[in-house]
Amino acid sequence: MSTAISVLGGVGFFLLGMTVMTAGLKALAGSALRAVLSKAAATPLRGSFWGAIVTLLVQSSSATTMTTIGLVSAGLLTFPQGLGLVFGANVGTTGTTWLVALIGVRVSLTAAALPMIFVGALVKLLTSGRVSGVGAALAGFGLVLFGLTTLQQGMGGLAERLHPADLPVVLAGPNAGWWSGMLGVLALVLVGLVMTALMQSSTAAVAVTLSGYFAGAIGLDQSCALIIGQNIGTATSSALAAIGASTTAKRLAVAYVMFKLIAAAIALVLFPVVTPLLIRTSNTIEGATLLAGYHTAYNVVGVLVLLPLIDRFTRLVERILPERGSPLTRCLDPSALANPIVTVEAVRRTVARALVVTCGSVEATLTAANRGGPDRPGRGALSAPEAADALRQAQVFLSDVIGPPDSDDEQRRLTSTLHALDHATRMAETASGDVDFRTVRGGPDDARAGQLCADAMRSAASVASEVEAPPDIALSSRPTPISAAASTEEVLAQLKRCADELAALRPSHRSATLGAVANGTLTADAAIVRVDTLRSLEALAHHAWRTAAHLASAGK
Repeated sequence: MSTAISVLGGVGFFLLGMTVMTAGLKALAGSALRAVLSKAAATPLRGSFWGAIVTLLVQSSSATTMTTIGLVSAGLLTFPQGLGLVFGANVGTTGTTWLVALIGVRVSLTAAALPMIFVGALVKLLTSGRVSGVGAALAGFGLVLFGLTTLQQGMGGLAERLHPADLPVVLAGPNAGWWSGMLGVLALVLVGLVMTALMQSSTAAVAVTLSGYFAGAIGLDQSCALIIGQNIGTATSSALAAIGASTTAKRLAVAYVMFKLIAAAIALVLFPVVTPLLIRTSNTIEGATLLAGYHTAYNVVGVLVLLPLIDRFTRLVERILPERGSPLTRCLDPSALANPIVTVEAVRRTVARALVVTCGSVEATLTAANRGGPDRPGRGALSAPEAADALRQAQVFLSDVIGPPDSDDEQRRLTSTLHALDHATRMAETASGDVDFRTVRGGPDDARAGQLCADAMRSAASVASEVEAPPDIALSSRPTPISAAASTEEVLAQLKRCADELAALRPSHRSATLGAVANGTLTADAAIVRVDTLRSLEALAHHAWRTAAHLASAGK
């Protein structure tokens, strides 16, 4: 009974320590975690490298994965880049295994752990900000060491009652037949999977395996089989977390599970070759160190196999889980709310998408009205009312952001994004209203106003496309692109000229149109409709200009 209590207590201390240490390291990293990951993932290979480094530093593959989901959802990273980071996180999370193998199972660390816990807890309670994060990390590390010592003591007692011969014989075992040996491997893989699923931590499960091997309760070959299962088991938490989550989170969870299964399949195929080699090498190198190396190599091989195939792997995952939500709101992933910077960028890209749709819808309607024909949107085309609805969702999404921006530059970006959201909402609501665009054929001034508004729509869409130009958005008519040689500043200047000219045209147009009622050229109803239409065209151009300008400012 005392042995079971020591083992369970050791695992509990280890898990608690990992949780506290991870929270402290994440607080210490702050927004730097987002910045490092977004800049480091230029290619999947670089993403894998830096994903491993960052995970090793923050001691949490979950932190890396969740931040990656937010970055991919916000459009800051492509899905293949996100996969690279997730692959690297699997390698980085094996760093704790080396701590267990080189220190934790060899000596009693209670004398060093308890002062760490005291000092770290004191710093955590008496300070705030990043200094408090340092205290939490120190206290968490002390709890991890104390947990390893407790686990080591429990495993010592377990070794008196449990012998490797009591466990299933695996392929590398003495006199093991192929069939019985394979069944033994699969049985231990299943045990390892269940261990990780129950503990919700592959690191803790592997720590138990290393402690059991060091105490003599488990053989080296049996430990390898357990480690394979424990690596698969860590995907269960990601699979559970993806239930009810966004499509991006589900895709990364599916990719994570597939990665684990592919790596496990490779390890099982190589098991009859690798384990005898490890057993022979254990005569010169300590077995716990070999197991730590096996744990890391197992994940590295999986990454090396999948990285060259990442494009095909990405397409496979996307076919398994196609995007079903509106393309306008795909950036609004709940995982982005944990980081204010990512949240702002997600809203900025949503505004850009909505602006592209609204501009395309207005330009198509004006073109059809000028030709005297009906506006016939393409199949599956998005409309201005759908853009207005997406912008309302973005407003609610931004209201849920956790914590204020950390710097003046981030506050400026938030303010510019809010201005863009406000103007884009007003523009989409105007375009969704009861505007009679057919009046652009009423006279020279009406035609001129229609042309100026159409030019403004093209210019605004061109600026928005610099922010976000997704090919998955269907428009009634894509805005005609501005000259590729024109810079954003030149396009914004052209957009402002259109808005200013429309504003200057409105007073004279109003006077002439209402005057036409007095001489009998127009009816009162027709005149009022023309005046209201031009007022709407002016509002559309003005809000398009301000939205585009603030989008550009938020991106600097």
